[in-house]
Amino acid sequence: MLLYDNDLLKALARVYSSDVGTLLKSLALPGSRYYLRVNMMKISPSVVIDRLRSRGVEVFRDEELEEAIYIPVKGPNNVVLRDKIIIVDKYAAESVYMGSHLYAPGVIRCSENIKRGDEVTVVAENGIAVGEGIAVMDCLEMIRKRKGLAVEISLPIYSVPPIRSLPEYLEGLVYPQSLPAMYATRVLDPKPGELVIDTCAAPGGKTGHIVELTKGRAQVLAFDHSEKRLKSMVEELERLGHTSFVEIWKVDSRYLHIDFSWVKADRVIVDPPCTALGVRPKLFDRKTYSDVLNAAAYQIQFLRSASKILKKGGVLVYSTCTVTAEENEDIVEKFLEEERCFETEPIKISRSSRGISSSRYGYAYVRFHPHIHDTPGYFIAKLVKIC
Repeated sequence: MLLYDNDLLKALARVYSSDVGTLLKSLALPGSRYYLRVNMMKISPSVVIDRLRSRGVEVFRDEELEEAIYIPVKGPNNVVLRDKIIIVDKYAAESVYMGSHLYAPGVIRCSENIKRGDEVTVVAENGIAVGEGIAVMDCLEMIRKRKGLAVEISLPIYSVPPIRSLPEYLEGLVYPQSLPAMYATRVLDPKPGELVIDTCAAPGGKTGHIVELTKGRAQVLAFDHSEKRLKSMVEELERLGHTSFVEIWKVDSRYLHIDFSWVKADRVIVDPPCTALGVRPKLFDRKTYSDVLNAAAYQIQFLRSASKILKKGGVLVYSTCTVTAEENEDIVEKFLEEERCFETEPIKISRSSRGISSSRYGYAYVRFHPHIHDTPGYFIAKLVKIC
């Protein structure tokens, strides 16, 4: 259930006009493809595909990005609401909904009579049944331990293989990442020998991609202010084998121009915290237009700081997983009005749409629309520092 106030719906209509209803319906569903990025510093996509297919996993190469492979999403399945239920948080519910097993940290509460081996139904906080499975812990264990596998899911609403249990995942050969997020790093186009900065880096998807595109030959600095997210990022980079190629700092990236004033980067990517309105599938979400305005006021601070640590001729990429103009085109154009040393550079991605028009900048951006491109909602802009 998506609970958005009238002003937010008007903001969405500014971008989607009469298609807002279609957009909202698409956000409640997964795309038809679940994407993985192959770690080409370790293995080729063709070998990963052969390994997965040998175990019966249906998997294909992307038509354009060499490092991208995808697994078709199956479903929807009919999940039965059993007497023994486990209620989980939003993150866990959306993971189980797509076929992941349930881990104890996501459990909110459960039927007290649940024992190991029982057939159970996993239910989101809003009452939606997201999967059936077999309990691996008693209810009391799930609540007390707060770690470990709680339920092996046998029938989710939609299904892909449990990615984080695959040998290819455990060996650091693949990273789950949406197609538009991969394109964002491709638009950045990092080169060996360059100084490349990821300003809001955790949990590390784009940082890892930068390492892989440059084969570990770029100087990569990754910044984030969240200790918890940085811990997850370090774990991911260790799994991929990339830790020796990245310098990680716990810092507020709105002040890089102060804390790291000596840095002159060749390329910077800014993917700031946002309202995440483009993320799918959403079992439930509650947002207001005030959330959008607050996010926008926060986001532009990252751009301003990033601009000051970029050398002349350097590239600045701004991307988000949200869909309002206020967090996307408006941010970039406000920044361009302030910073006259930057200009937009056209992005050519054949499988995307142009951003919404502007009297000065025209269609200088790309967007991915869930109901059109069968992806998450996403925005990318590329700027070049000219003085």
